[in-house]
Amino acid sequence: MSPEKALYHRFLDALRQRKGWDAATEDFFAPDAAIHIVHPWNALRGGGGYRTFLAELEQSLTGLHRRDHIAFSGMFEGGTWVTSTGYWAGRFIHPLRGIAPTGELAWLRVGEFHRIEGDRAVESYVFLDLPELMIAAGLWPIAEHPGATRGYTGMLPGPATGDGMLWDTDAPQRGAEAAEIVTKMLRGLNTPDQAWRPHWDTNMMWYGPAAFGSFIGVEAFGDFQVPFEASFEGWSGGAADNGLTAHFTRFGDGDYVCSGGWPSLTGVHVKPFLGCDPTSERVFMRVCDWWRLEGPLCVENWVFVDIPHVLLQLGRDVLAEASG
Repeated sequence: MSPEKALYHRFLDALRQRKGWDAATEDFFAPDAAIHIVHPWNALRGGGGYRTFLAELEQSLTGLHRRDHIAFSGMFEGGTWVTSTGYWAGRFIHPLRGIAPTGELAWLRVGEFHRIEGDRAVESYVFLDLPELMIAAGLWPIAEHPGATRGYTGMLPGPATGDGMLWDTDAPQRGAEAAEIVTKMLRGLNTPDQAWRPHWDTNMMWYGPAAFGSFIGVEAFGDFQVPFEASFEGWSGGAADNGLTAHFTRFGDGDYVCSGGWPSLTGVHVKPFLGCDPTSERVFMRVCDWWRLEGPLCVENWVFVDIPHVLLQLGRDVLAEASG
């Protein structure tokens, strides 16, 4: 196990076992680490900041613990990164940032990226799917425009192959090949000939953020993706070298690849989107992904978008509306 994987394994193991969280965060994060968490947290500092965030989750979700299904490491632009995605689990007993509790078991999807220097995380990005929690609690306030496409919303599985926790395997050469395939696919998005399609298995699984939903099969995904792109003039992402957004990381390990941008996607809002009429304003989206490939094809893709942050730019504060 590489040093960065060993460091991250210890941290996630403490979160899974619900013990020693103060020591675990102190050991994992540099004192001045820059920690970016989706809206409404946005920015925290160091292990103390992350522990404050955990304490808030723990107050709302009693029995809070982690259940990760993908974890690996890699290099991007000279930096060493670790990443994981899975779920926080607990019984939802107190409000969380305006989301009323259900009193029942709740699953809060999470994905994280950490840049490691020496033996500490110095730069971190944490994504949560708060709309999934809101929809499960019956509190999502957005009514879609007629004809809008939204897929399945609910708890999402880990990899079909069950091999996403890459603690004891390092395959950087295959990871680099897989990352190049994903990069070519990303650069084929929002093209007239839909140049992204050849990079996907026809029966691919796209596990989207709850406000978008999830889809099986390249045709069903295309029925969502193409209108999504058309809602924003000049829609482009972090791999497109658009001069406005960029990926903070993008790397592979074996058959797995990840990327993230803060922000990643941008475009001018010109058609109805997420229940909001066009604003003609430029919108920026914080986005991250994990992919599993088989040979040259993407077969599974787990996606987060900081939807509450996007909707704020469109004039809707869904957390305030939910707390009403």
